[in-house]
Amino acid sequence: MLSKIRKRDGKIYSFNKEKITEAIYKAAEAVGGKDKEKANALCDIVVRILNLKFSEEHPPTVEEVQDIVEKILIESGHAKTAKAYILYRQKRTELREFKKILLGVEDDIKLSLNATTVLKRRYLKKNEKGEAEETPSQLFHRVALNIASADALYDATSDVKTTEEEFNATMTALEFLPNSPTLMNAGTELQQLSACFVLPVGDSMPEIFDAVKHAAIIHKTGGGTGFSFSNIRPANDIVRTTGGIASGPVSFMKVFDSATEVIKQGGKRRGANMGILRIDHPDIMDFITCKRKEGVLSNFNISVGITDEFMHSVKNGDDFSLINPRSGKTVQKINAKQLFDLISMMAWETGDPGIIFIDRLNKDNPTPTIGKIESTNPCGEQPLLSYEACNLGSVNLAKMVKNGVINYERLERVVKTAVHFLDNVIDMSKFPLPEIERMVRGNRKIGLGVMGFADMLIQLKVAYNSDEAVGIAEKVMKFISSKAKEESIRIAKLRGPFSNFDLSIFAERGDPPQRNATLTTIAPTGTISIISNTSSGIEPLFAIAYIRNVMDNTELLEVNPCFEEVAKNVGFYSENLMREIAKKGAIQDIDEIPDDVKRVFVTAHDIGPGWHVKMQAAFQKYVDNAVSKTVNLPHMATPEQVKEVYSLAYDLGCKGVTIYRDGSKKSQVLNIGSVNRSSEKKDPNDPSLIEDLKFRLDGEFFTVDSEYAGGCPTCEL
Repeated sequence: MLSKIRKRDGKIYSFNKEKITEAIYKAAEAVGGKDKEKANALCDIVVRILNLKFSEEHPPTVEEVQDIVEKILIESGHAKTAKAYILYRQKRTELREFKKILLGVEDDIKLSLNATTVLKRRYLKKNEKGEAEETPSQLFHRVALNIASADALYDATSDVKTTEEEFNATMTALEFLPNSPTLMNAGTELQQLSACFVLPVGDSMPEIFDAVKHAAIIHKTGGGTGFSFSNIRPANDIVRTTGGIASGPVSFMKVFDSATEVIKQGGKRRGANMGILRIDHPDIMDFITCKRKEGVLSNFNISVGITDEFMHSVKNGDDFSLINPRSGKTVQKINAKQLFDLISMMAWETGDPGIIFIDRLNKDNPTPTIGKIESTNPCGEQPLLSYEACNLGSVNLAKMVKNGVINYERLERVVKTAVHFLDNVIDMSKFPLPEIERMVRGNRKIGLGVMGFADMLIQLKVAYNSDEAVGIAEKVMKFISSKAKEESIRIAKLRGPFSNFDLSIFAERGDPPQRNATLTTIAPTGTISIISNTSSGIEPLFAIAYIRNVMDNTELLEVNPCFEEVAKNVGFYSENLMREIAKKGAIQDIDEIPDDVKRVFVTAHDIGPGWHVKMQAAFQKYVDNAVSKTVNLPHMATPEQVKEVYSLAYDLGCKGVTIYRDGSKKSQVLNIGSVNRSSEKKDPNDPSLIEDLKFRLDGEFFTVDSEYAGGCPTCEL
């Protein structure tokens, strides 16, 4: 039986009969066919012919297989299906040529145009002229080979080749992808593979500027940094060594921001920071309002570290103590509810700050004797000790549905491969500081998450804003968490548990030794979801159709592939309708689309804030670290709704929450135009109105920047 096929890059790959069946079925679906068994039968004929014509020594090329499929379809009386198949082949050929001419990239694994663009810009090796020196499949092979080689560090006789093939196949199939630094740097001289870092910031000039220097080193290698500024004495406090007065944490944050601005000019992606200040710091009000003017601290996400004590004070209407970190003494009492109102108002007005429930992070700290968690990575999903780093990766849930049901067998295989991969990353990474290497190797934290959840729900015909979807979220994440732990325990038996295991909560509880102190994290995914052509993280779809600015002066209409397929199958597809949808992004007000389709294809702004929070909480139940999720609010949302979101997130057990009200920043990377603002009332004499409208009526279509994948409209990570 034939087991090999020669791809366009000339390399030999495993032959997969299912791909032929799927291609025939897709072509049949395009002309109204529904018979999967007929597609299977036709595929069997194709395979019999291939076995007669080719051998293991001389396997067929992709083109030869496709030629036989065409011939069989025509000879079997399926002329319409054959025509659809031929047109699809022609379209794919044209797209490949377009990519080669436009981007100078040979796409050898059938990626979307935008995925190829992102790979060219950020990931593919380039020569001195900026030309790509590798193809997408060569990139995945480079990464797989590098990460698999870690096996030999533990067993010189290990089958590294098989591991490499497993890693490569999983990435090439877009079932799992690691975080950007791993894709960029594995197998290169840089070899810095982690995305998330937390650095300590002390209360002295040497400590503060050491942190600035260390952050610059990390940003240069593609990592993001988180800081707690809570240990810095407040503004106007005494400095005994000089007899002067302190300038406070916000002033020093601006130093970090300026350094990031300089460093990002030479990097593959912009440096990003998280700045956290505890709610009981005397400068908390300055911190909450520090990003009120747009452009200030533009390289920072900021979050207030909220304690359980503060939330109880808010609910009881009590005063709350602000404490000088230098002396440990209370310097002021403030009404907790008024402070909560200020946080909500600023988030409503500017999108910042987010909130982190800092006590919850420490409640789940697996190594409390090693240190206290004070900060997270830039998007808030990875709580870390000082000098800790973590590498992340995401399973593509859109690939885990078969015939309308979740394929848990496939999901288990991918999860266990991903845990093995991420654990190997730790051994293969060059860390920018010796302190970081010590902490990482001591705890071996990894963060396995998901992307494509919204696309999974669509394939299951389940609305995102439903109890059924929340139940699926819990079931899927519980399964992922369980299988990840099984694999971590298996690896620990072979290689030993993480070094600090005996100092961990697991040893205290008598749990079996595991390889990694944490296993699961829900990241926003960003560009890796663009590469995978799927929805971002656990976010709902941000639009059904839109115009994407792919390159300078190149704008392309993009339609959600699941929606396009349904539209064609049901019979309401047309180019004009797709462009009409792209003017709004959503479909709820379009009469010609059936109600059952509208029910499933909801976008972020079709979903009430409560459902956003419920979904985040559902995943958080079975996530070791935290969940990055943006609660998208329409432009007409109120500050009171922001408060309700924050309170609900606390009550449901979230570890933090970020909101974004559409239009609250002029520099957001998607623009909805005027669709959601027809009911807005504003004084026509207000001088800000002209500037406001200039932003909001910017173009006829719902548009997004080239690397926007959904989620927070100001996030470029």
